[in-house]
Amino acid sequence: MRSYPSYVMILLASLLIATGTNFFLVPYKILDGGIIGIALIINYLSGTAIGLCIMLCSLPIFLLAWFRERDIFYSSILGLLTSSFLIELLYPLQYYFLYYIELGSISSAILGGFLMGTGLGLMLRFKASTGGTDLLAKYIRRYVPLNVGLIIFLTDFMIIGAGGLLISKETFFYSILTILSGGVATGLCTLDE
Repeated sequence: MRSYPSYVMILLASLLIATGTNFFLVPYKILDGGIIGIALIINYLSGTAIGLCIMLCSLPIFLLAWFRERDIFYSSILGLLTSSFLIELLYPLQYYFLYYIELGSISSAILGGFLMGTGLGLMLRFKASTGGTDLLAKYIRRYVPLNVGLIIFLTDFMIIGAGGLLISKETFFYSILTILSGGVATGLCTLDE
């Protein structure tokens, strides 16, 4: 059973992820890696809600966790639902954020990636995740002696590469900055794991 501080950290981590997504990445059509990156690609192409896409795209990974690692499944479902909900909750506030704060594409890519990576790292530190490739990385980590942040970075890079076929060179470059800063932040948060 989770403690109160654990719930607070999952909420804070989800808020960081939602803030990075809505206020830094989406306005500039920048991608992140992982399931969120796939959800952003779908959103940019079709307008489908990001939180809904995250939950649907995470379903196969959650099924794997359900059958192979139930403890990971249970520890991640809360992170998935909370972050997806907060992404949708904060989405309408983009206009107000951008009205008062405009950083530019490069700064937004770096700050957005760092916020999202920190949120992801905090979740992993408190034995939770958003259920995307971080859940998969957590599972892989049990069998491969690599830092979780590095595993997430590698999967993110593959998704950004696939997304590069659908986006411009500039957006691809900004997305690389996002996953680099996110990977650093996640790695720092999970350094001694």
